[in-house]
Amino acid sequence: MNFSKVSSIWFTSARLALGGLAVVLLGAGAGRVGAAAIPDRPEKLRYPALAYEPPNAAEYRVALKSGPVAYVVPDKELPLVNISILIRAGDYLTPVGREGLPGMVGYLLARGGTQSKTAEEMEEKLAFLAANLNSRVADTQGNVSLNLLAKDLDEGLALLREVLSTPRFQEDKITLFKQQSLQGMKRRNDETQDIERRELGFLALGEGFWANRHTTAASVESITRDELQAFHRRWFHPANFVVAVSGDFDREQMVAKLERLFATWPQTGDPAPAIPADPLIAKPGAYVVNKAVNQGRVVLMLPGIRRDNPDLHAIMVMNHILGGGGFTSRIMNRVRSDEGLAYSASSSFPGGVYYPANFTSAFQTKSRTVAYATSIVMEEIRRIVNEPVSPAELETARQSFVETLPRQFATKAQVAGIFAQEEFTGRFARDPDFFRQFRARIQAVTVAEVQRVARTYLTLDKLVLLVVGEKEEMLKGHPNHAVALLDLVKGGLTDVPLRDPLTMKPLPK
Repeated sequence: MNFSKVSSIWFTSARLALGGLAVVLLGAGAGRVGAAAIPDRPEKLRYPALAYEPPNAAEYRVALKSGPVAYVVPDKELPLVNISILIRAGDYLTPVGREGLPGMVGYLLARGGTQSKTAEEMEEKLAFLAANLNSRVADTQGNVSLNLLAKDLDEGLALLREVLSTPRFQEDKITLFKQQSLQGMKRRNDETQDIERRELGFLALGEGFWANRHTTAASVESITRDELQAFHRRWFHPANFVVAVSGDFDREQMVAKLERLFATWPQTGDPAPAIPADPLIAKPGAYVVNKAVNQGRVVLMLPGIRRDNPDLHAIMVMNHILGGGGFTSRIMNRVRSDEGLAYSASSSFPGGVYYPANFTSAFQTKSRTVAYATSIVMEEIRRIVNEPVSPAELETARQSFVETLPRQFATKAQVAGIFAQEEFTGRFARDPDFFRQFRARIQAVTVAEVQRVARTYLTLDKLVLLVVGEKEEMLKGHPNHAVALLDLVKGGLTDVPLRDPLTMKPLPK
């Protein structure tokens, strides 16, 4: 007898039998529930209230005797371990004329070898362990992370110790990094998105602010290996570390391993200074970067807040309704859905960690509709200032924050990472119950509170408008809409020249 034919007959019979059983069970269930229990419209569906409590940071926090604070979160789901070291070092520590030095240090830590291993030997060892090692130093913090199998933890920790304490900064890797940096600089004016982001930084923080000291060809070329080593010795030591660890391990054993990892550090170093926090937002007006493209990129900006502002939660809800809530937000519905002027239009009002983060609303549209689309966004800002939001809008915004909170703690790695960031940025010390109180604070926001914070912070007489695109076309406006760009803002129009990509100096007009 043909075996495959018999098998086919058997599986077909089994499927039919299971299908019949499912029909019987479904019919029995339907009889118990009754047709009346099934809503006739999706919006009539009702769900039980969300029952969720965020993890308690104190349960995972360990102040190591060797210096760092660590968040240790066991997770037996997979035989893996994730280690992330946050470092108090960043671009704010850059010596004048050496812009790019912290970034070069961060890149080469994981790629430039160690005292006992060349870069090639380190790469081979990591490949043998199937381990992933990454490092970087950005604006306000550095990070070195390692992901590997739990069985290789001891070997991985030994490698991590070398990377953190005795990096080699191999000369050929330094040369390669400089070459790659130079190639990246040459493309700085290619994309309007990059131009917009860069010029927005100047307008938001001021020309002299430390975050606006960009790398140049001269600064990168001048950096020496000795300077890389000196920067590393000064800032990379356990007192400047915060650690996040999650994965397949025993908690007490991991704490002991971390103590050994950071013990008897070869250099003392300096404590990291406070991050300079003296930004200066530009004067109100329209700032235009002329670029021959067929669409204009637009950002509306207003002075912002720090995240410790007591109005933070009301501002979050207000911004969600205005432009932060995607297709439920007013700006998206007006600019995209109603008028079809942009693929996406939104607003953002985050609380800055070390200094105020500004309110922004951004979109991209055809050159001739830049002024009209901008006027619509301004209309929506005025509307939320002058008119109370609806109870339905308020509830949608509040529930969005409440119901998405669990996503931030979906994995043990996220739990460790979030709490390490809270420790690093100081919010755990100031507000240890931030996440545990988050839902109650959001739910307490009222219609009146939304309008109050809108009136307080969305002051259009302070509007800074940045536009990147073809100036002549954007100033013409749209023939069907009598709106002129210059009529929308106080302070007139300022031409912002493109910058030389290698020197960051303004190019001649």
